[in-house]
Amino acid sequence: MKIAIPTRDGRIDDHFGHCHHYTIYTIEDKKIIASEELPSPEGCGCKSSIAADLQQMGVEVMLAGNMGDGALNKLAMHGIKVIRGCKGDIEVAVRSYLAGFILDTGISCNHHECGEHK
Repeated sequence: MKIAIPTRDGRIDDHFGHCHHYTIYTIEDKKIIASEELPSPEGCGCKSSIAADLQQMGVEVMLAGNMGDGALNKLAMHGIKVIRGCKGDIEVAVRSYLAGFILDTGISCNHHECGEHK
């Protein structure tokens, strides 16, 4: 399994579409075996190709801070389960998720700087 995290300075970026990069963790037997970085595309995440790019890399889960419904729906269309409400150190978040301590908050971000999201 692969888990993606919108990242800035080693921490989960609060808004996935404006992060510096995505950290992709490869997981086997509930353990991190590798990580890599994917640069964030210019502009807003829900209007970029990031969901398709992550899907091509084999990402199945995204641990994110906040995101709008447009981004959430786009990721879901590409088979990526999103867990919102995450924050803090990225590796701690992954380990907590794998241990079953992180659940989706169900809360979507409703403000954006890049225009209307649908």
